Amino acid sequence: MKHEEMKGLTKNHPMSQPVAQPLRPLTELERQELQRVSRAPSETLIRHQRAVALLAVADGKRLIEAAQAAGWRVHDTVTRLIRRFNERGIAALDDLPRSGHPRSYGASERARIEQELLREPSRQEDSTATWSLSTLQRALREASDGLPAVSTFTILHALHEAGYSWQQSRTWCKTGTTLRKRKDGTVEESYDPYTPEKKR
Repeated sequence: MKHEEMKGLTKNHPMSQPVAQPLRPLTELERQELQRVSRAPSETLIRHQRAVALLAVADGKRLIEAAQAAGWRVHDTVTRLIRRFNERGIAALDDLPRSGHPRSYGASERARIEQELLREPSRQEDSTATWSLSTLQRALREASDGLPAVSTFTILHALHEAGYSWQQSRTWCKTGTTLRKRKDGTVEESYDPYTPEKKR
């Protein structure tokens, strides 16, 4: 009898089973981008839904609750999304590339992204005083010599490859560099030349 009761309990509570692959912790940049996508009216519906679902899981919601928040009926969609996000990061918001040659960015395009980052933004023209992924994307897409189809994921990947990280002061700087505000602007105080090796 006890064995049958245990079997019945298992059947009646399918959601009590542990998640096969839990969502890995989000980085600060990833959470920032997911929040932007979930709120931006210009984003496609599927990207919005995926961002909402991932944020819900990251905030401790159950899979079925995350699915409902995104407008999905079953939690299997969230399970597959988690697996993709753990493997691909923010790129999981986009559909997998179809047949054909995928768009690729070489050294010159990556250098163009870094060049835009190093340009001090104009409040009037860029509508910002500090660069974010979305404002960098807009500037690069609108520039006459820019990258009209660049994604925020490509920008993030290129900047990480170049050694940049997002600071709590909402400033991008080279990993290992310490920045300090002065009356005449922001200056680089110090740089640890061994940081790239420590990072590896």
